[in-house]
Amino acid sequence: MTKTLRNLYFARFGFAVVWAILTIAIAKTVNPGAAVLLVIYPLFDAAAAVTDFRSSGTTRPKAPLYVNMGLSLLAAVGLAIAAASGIPSVLRVWGAWAITAGIVQLIVAILRYRLGGQWPMILSGAISVLAGTSFVLMAGRPDPSLTTIGGYAILGGIFFLSSALRLRQLAAKRSAQYAE
Repeated sequence: MTKTLRNLYFARFGFAVVWAILTIAIAKTVNPGAAVLLVIYPLFDAAAAVTDFRSSGTTRPKAPLYVNMGLSLLAAVGLAIAAASGIPSVLRVWGAWAITAGIVQLIVAILRYRLGGQWPMILSGAISVLAGTSFVLMAGRPDPSLTTIGGYAILGGIFFLSSALRLRQLAAKRSAQYAE
């Protein structure tokens, strides 16, 4: 499971960075390209949760992954609808998703703590809750912007990269111990 999880975290990092760059470049308004990007992100998150679920085996609690899949799919639908209403609506939906997904991420990371490499995921979940709250608040301010969600995605990607590197380091350490 650790190798699959590590590879998934690397993939999530790469996706987040590319997605964020594209979003920051084209999401000055809610145009068709921005709307597609907004929907793709939670769909990718749902697909990642499915991969995670399939690799979890029978020893790990899977309920939080089901919740994450459902939240991501609801967010994709919500963002598709919100895109027609403008940036404030998008920020409210994105914020609600960030808050709820952050709570789930915290739960999953705490449940996986013994695997190692989960501190970045714990921090990421907590930051997601705070960021989600700021997106909801930002929606009520004059001139709200979608580019802030690009920064949020990059930060999340960095946390995934950090966890992937930590899992790789732990795997190498375990391999060296078994070789002795």
